[in-house]
Amino acid sequence: MSCTQSVAIVGRPNVGKSRLFNRLAGRRISIVHDRPGVTRDVVVADSPEGYVLMDTGGIGMLPEMTPTEIQQATEDQADFAILAADLLLFVVDGRDGLVPLDETLAVKFRKMGKTPLLVVNKLDDMERMESVSDFARLGFEQTIPISAEHGLGIQDLVSAIAQTLPPAPPVRSDDSDPRTRIAFIGRPNVGKSSLCNRLLNMDRLIVSDVPGTTRETVELDLDYEAEGQEEPWRFRLYDTAGLKRRKRIDSSLDYFSAVRTKHAVESVDVVFLVLDAREGVTKQDKVMAHHVLEEGRALSILVNKWDLALESFRKDPLPGYEDEKDFRKSYLKSIRKELFFLPDSPVSFVSAATGYSIDDFLQVARDLDARMDKSISTSSLNKLIGDMWEHRPPAKIKGKRFKVFYAVQVENRPFRIKLFCNREERLNDQYKRYLEKGIQREFGLSGCPLKFSLAGKEARYKEEKK
Repeated sequence: MSCTQSVAIVGRPNVGKSRLFNRLAGRRISIVHDRPGVTRDVVVADSPEGYVLMDTGGIGMLPEMTPTEIQQATEDQADFAILAADLLLFVVDGRDGLVPLDETLAVKFRKMGKTPLLVVNKLDDMERMESVSDFARLGFEQTIPISAEHGLGIQDLVSAIAQTLPPAPPVRSDDSDPRTRIAFIGRPNVGKSSLCNRLLNMDRLIVSDVPGTTRETVELDLDYEAEGQEEPWRFRLYDTAGLKRRKRIDSSLDYFSAVRTKHAVESVDVVFLVLDAREGVTKQDKVMAHHVLEEGRALSILVNKWDLALESFRKDPLPGYEDEKDFRKSYLKSIRKELFFLPDSPVSFVSAATGYSIDDFLQVARDLDARMDKSISTSSLNKLIGDMWEHRPPAKIKGKRFKVFYAVQVENRPFRIKLFCNREERLNDQYKRYLEKGIQREFGLSGCPLKFSLAGKEARYKEEKK
């Protein structure tokens, strides 16, 4: 298990924080503009050196720069980033020299228990280098002069960051402790923590009826004594914060919780999307499912609180359903319809409160994890694709059809299949989904995302000549 280190870029408005963020990230991410207050939300990116960079909004914006409510929200998010970061880069403007707000911020950081690297930006020529001495009054040991715009001094800054960051926690090798890593994701209050507690048979996590109780991603090891097995099943459970719709993210805490949940998805083998049986599939559930597939993680659906749904059905049976079995069958059909884009992901009906079917999905997790390592025979793959083409050829585009000449599996986790074809642009989304479903069904890959990489006719000939 490892913990990613983080570096937050902070300072007053318009000192060049976003430009420095883009420079350190190695790509343009944050919007750069001469107008103060452009950056309001915290922007997060992975650095080439392996730590997480956080670009924050300017602290101390004047009322004329931005509305008071937005100003407060910006500073709240910046404060959270400051507290969460392992290292601060305190950026000041070498052209302006030392200003009172810089001194105020220096005091603020010390009160928060932080000792930042002082970064004097906008030093584009030697004449301006003299202004560096002005900032000695701030009392920080390390001062790095740079020009984020022109790249001057950036390598010195990168070296200083590497030397100043505290040592990363030791990484525990998966080989020494081979565990299937499972993440529980979902909207607030669907019962993710309750599921973890039920599995662990203890109140390890805080469970509350108040949405958003879980703010951090919590990792828990589970050794499950399965019936008839000599060795326990070993898992690492990731209990994540409830993800809100982007429009409803109303605090820095919500934002960072969402970021950490997404990082958890990227770190695991299997993801369980937890639904509330009383609410069914929502738009946010679809967004989360799409994200999991984009990350190439195996995905299963857990319909939690099924006991409450059945209780409601018994009290007031819905017309058109013969019995509970029929009700469940119809419910499953509706999930499949709403989440039609999933790779036939397994669906389990459970109750964290009563323990109903709670053990069964651990077998599902093991099956999905093993499934992601499957190898597909090249001959079988090409025969299937040929048969599927004959059964249902794609629609013509500009008088010609998409045609696969040769296919081969090139990667696991996720499954990646390279298609050597006539023209890449002739593969539309509908036919792509048709191929995906057929391959997943034929080779028993339900719940496992599938990605295609396409090589057109010219690329095919190049491959053959090698």
